[in-house]
Amino acid sequence: MINYLRHMAVFTKVVDEQSFRAAAKSLGLAPSRVSETISDLEKFLGVTLFYRTTRKLSLTTEGSKFYEHAAQVTRHAEAGINELNATSQKPAGSLKVSLPAFLTHSTITNAIVEFAKLYPEVSLSLFYTDQVMDIVKEGLDLSIRVGWPKDSSMMSRKLGESKRMLVAGKQYAKQFAQVQHPTDLKDADWVRFQMRNNTIDFTSKAGEAVSISEHSRISANSAEALLNLALQNLGLTILPEHAIKSHLETGELVQILPQWDLKPLGYYAIWPDQSRRENLTLMLVRFIAGRSE
Repeated sequence: MINYLRHMAVFTKVVDEQSFRAAAKSLGLAPSRVSETISDLEKFLGVTLFYRTTRKLSLTTEGSKFYEHAAQVTRHAEAGINELNATSQKPAGSLKVSLPAFLTHSTITNAIVEFAKLYPEVSLSLFYTDQVMDIVKEGLDLSIRVGWPKDSSMMSRKLGESKRMLVAGKQYAKQFAQVQHPTDLKDADWVRFQMRNNTIDFTSKAGEAVSISEHSRISANSAEALLNLALQNLGLTILPEHAIKSHLETGELVQILPQWDLKPLGYYAIWPDQSRRENLTLMLVRFIAGRSE
C-alpha cells in the first residue's frame, strides 16, 4: 500500500486538472510517465479509474469512489507540509484561484502579485472569468466572488466593497440629463449583466428606496463587454466604480442619477471547508484582505 501513495497523488492531480497532460505539467513529469503511473495504479487496484477518449477524460464509478479517499489522503499530506512551511516562514505549494474577469486590474490582483513576489515557492494558477466556477468540481482552492454569498457550506471572508454606478455613453446619456428619479428611466434601453436579475434597487440621499425593472434587448456575460457596449451608446448599464473611473474622467461615460445610490458590490474570498491546502489558502486570503482593507 505505502508504495502506491505517490500513485494516489498523481491520480488526484489528474482528476483535479481533468487532463493527463495538464497534470504532468503541474507535477513536472512527462505525460507518458503520468499515464504509466495511472495504469500501474489501475493494475494494482484491479479496476478502471478513467474513461479515456480523444476529447474527454472522466472518472468511472470506481474512480469516483477512489478519488474521495485519495483526495483526502493527499489533502492531509499537503496540510502537514503547508503547516511546516508556515512555521518555517517559507510557504511552498500550489494554489488554484478563480477571480471575476473585471478584477484583472484591481487592488485584489495587485495583492496577489505582491504575494507571488514575496513567496516564489508558491505556484498560482489564476482563472479570470465572469462565469461562476464550481469550487469543488473545478478543484479550486480559492474563489474571489462579488455580490453577497449564500453558500454556507463554504468558508468565506469579506475582502471589501466597491461602489456601483449607473452609467451611459456620453451620446446616449444626453437624453437623461434632466432625470431626477429612477422611475424616469422606464423607457430607457439597458445593457444587462446576465448573471444579475433585472430588478435594480435605488436609495436616495434622503433615504427613499425605489426598485425598478430594466428592459433590455442586449445582455452580456462579461463586465468588460458591458463597458464596451455602453461606450458605444447602446444603453444604460451598471458597473463597479474602479472599472470605469478613467472613462468618467474623460467624459466617455456619464453617471446617471448621481444623487441616487445602488447597493455596493461585496468582494468575498470563498474556499472549501476542508481545503486540501488549508494553511496556504488562508495565508493568501489574509494577505489579500490586509491589502484590500
